[in-house]
Amino acid sequence: MAALVIAEHDHGALKPATLNTVSAALQCGGDVHVLVAGHDAEGAAQAAAQIAGVAKVLLADAPSLAEQLAENVAAQVVAIAKDYSHVLFPATAHGKNVAPRVAALLDVAQLSDITKVVSPDTFERPIYAGNAIATVQSGDAVKVVTVRTTGFDPAAQAGGNAAVEKLDAVADSGKSSFVGAEIAKLDRPELTAAKIIVSGGRALGSSEKFTELLTPLADKLGAALGASRAAVDAGYAPNDWQVGQTGKIVAPQLYIACGISGAIQHLAGMKDSKVIVAINKDAEAPIFSVADYALEADVFEAVPELVKQL
Repeated sequence: MAALVIAEHDHGALKPATLNTVSAALQCGGDVHVLVAGHDAEGAAQAAAQIAGVAKVLLADAPSLAEQLAENVAAQVVAIAKDYSHVLFPATAHGKNVAPRVAALLDVAQLSDITKVVSPDTFERPIYAGNAIATVQSGDAVKVVTVRTTGFDPAAQAGGNAAVEKLDAVADSGKSSFVGAEIAKLDRPELTAAKIIVSGGRALGSSEKFTELLTPLADKLGAALGASRAAVDAGYAPNDWQVGQTGKIVAPQLYIACGISGAIQHLAGMKDSKVIVAINKDAEAPIFSVADYALEADVFEAVPELVKQL
């Protein structure tokens, strides 16, 4: 049987999380199909058709799917799920909203936040803030899975030539309606997609110091800005910058932690980064246990000097 990936997109283009989810699906065995549910989403469907390894793209295009409301998308997935052995979602806000509804409607267990495919029915997923890895096996006929995108390399965006097949879209469920959205406009890369992230902790002392110290470094590197939960709770940085178990899970090429002690919850969100640089004056800081490069120094001296050298 084939695996079905539920694409994350903005109608015109795919979001990067879809590529990582396709990689996970390819490891489940069988063909990989991608469902694009949206309105005027031909652009996203064509992009999905170009992904290496994708055998077919299913396009459900209708006004009822314009805002990708969870109830409507779940109904669209359930309408075709019986034809698949696996239904995979990125473990993003959207994926986590839709997947449990699909699992409940199919009366199966959900496999959440997988980081490895051991076999078509067996998967690994982190538990206890990533301090232990559970191996889980499912006997369900249809396995509903959310994929931690940092656990899988993205599939190639080019090289595929899948056919795009149009589906009959489901009617609006009437259970919810879209009221509005406030979209944050970023001058920097989006946190979960950034190749370089500069993060700050509570040691920075204030929002003014946070901005004054880290912005020049992020500007030099073309990096996104992140923060620990302690820094966010203290009001030094906005909520959408939070990295960690209760924030965003990231795995950039380079992660620079400035004045972050490294609580378990923070490490769970960034320890898969390819290269980790930690700057902290506390030699016993837990962040040093995962750092590739550890600098025991005062961030208020070290970061400006680093900017100067760059």
